[in-house]
Amino acid sequence: MIENIPGLSARRGAFKLLSSVLWQHRPLDMALDRALHGLEGPDRALARAIASHTLRWMVDFDMAIDGCTRKPLPHDARARLVLRMALAQLWVLKTPAHAVVSTALPLVEAGPRRLVHGVLGRLIREEHVLPAVPLLPEPYATRWQETYGIDMAESIARATVMEAPLDIVFRSNEDEARWAPELGGERLAPGMVRLMEWQGVEELPGYGEGAWWVQDVAAQLPARLVNAKPGERVADLCAAPGGKTLQLAAAGASVTAVDVSEARLRRVTENLERTGLAAETVARDARKWKAPEPLDAIVLDAPCSATGTLRRHPDVLHLKGARNLKPLLELQAELIDHALKLLRPGGRMVYAVCSLEPEEGERQIEALLERNKDVALDPIAPEETGGIEVLHSPEGWLRTLPGMLADKGGLDGFFMARLVRQAP
Repeated sequence: MIENIPGLSARRGAFKLLSSVLWQHRPLDMALDRALHGLEGPDRALARAIASHTLRWMVDFDMAIDGCTRKPLPHDARARLVLRMALAQLWVLKTPAHAVVSTALPLVEAGPRRLVHGVLGRLIREEHVLPAVPLLPEPYATRWQETYGIDMAESIARATVMEAPLDIVFRSNEDEARWAPELGGERLAPGMVRLMEWQGVEELPGYGEGAWWVQDVAAQLPARLVNAKPGERVADLCAAPGGKTLQLAAAGASVTAVDVSEARLRRVTENLERTGLAAETVARDARKWKAPEPLDAIVLDAPCSATGTLRRHPDVLHLKGARNLKPLLELQAELIDHALKLLRPGGRMVYAVCSLEPEEGERQIEALLERNKDVALDPIAPEETGGIEVLHSPEGWLRTLPGMLADKGGLDGFFMARLVRQAP
């Protein structure tokens, strides 16, 4: 029986997962539960690994596949997706060839099995070796070379196959002193350590005591840069999953976390309860939320294309939504304009997006300053980043790119700018 082929169920799960991402344009994390329903333990882990490596190396896989066929397969052909998955197993996971072939052919179903078998046979015989740096899909390959230069674009591409480390932020100096020695790792900035190797997060020392939470080093910067003081009224807009809310609460501010998703806010509440920190949570569209009184500071980590998170989310470069920026740009502008009205005169806001696209960062702030003369940039000084590598602009905003800190595991790509509402 075909269904009794060892490992086939994991491959079927990977196929469902990839078809959800590539054909239905669903984010990988959102597609996981349905696509991998019924898979447990090693099979579930294998399915996810196949899908992730397929997305990371897809342009290279497609070049190899097209070199073996007289006429290119359609990009949405079932046979092409099966071949991509097979190459992820052969060239990245180093799965034995016989296991790859025996589990690939049943996935073709009524498609061209002979063609798939022939392509796989040829590529197995050729003993292909992947390059050190994967090719980026278009339009990103060209766009990022033009924006950041060839060397930086290559470092971004290299980061797509980099395993993201675990960054831990401590609730207090006392917690850092107590738990950092037990956790080990490397101290990249004050109040945080990076672990290159770990197993279950919940089993790590200090987790049960609420002494820390997980947050990428770049994602920590917006809350650091807003410089929240004890007792200040601060809002974290678009707050989920809540790392910035925890930072602001740990600084002693009176925090309101606003997010449109009740489900995502539940995760914020759970982390507040675990860490013993206090913040109000409000499930509401941040464009419509009104603060009871003017705020001292706001952190706005706006919805965006999320291209800066490609280390953790290899699907992002293949999602339709990441390529169509117009709806996101309009949403970001609305959020910025509304948020600034919530500030007292002299109040400050850090605007951030985990995107590598200038339209969502630099151009968005330039447009804001053009249409709103009551707002000024508050330049971010190099020493404010706690020693984290960043790109500082002459205007005073900053960027992180996934290729930075490459020898230490990289970091997410972010744009950040600090703004001040001036007195009328």
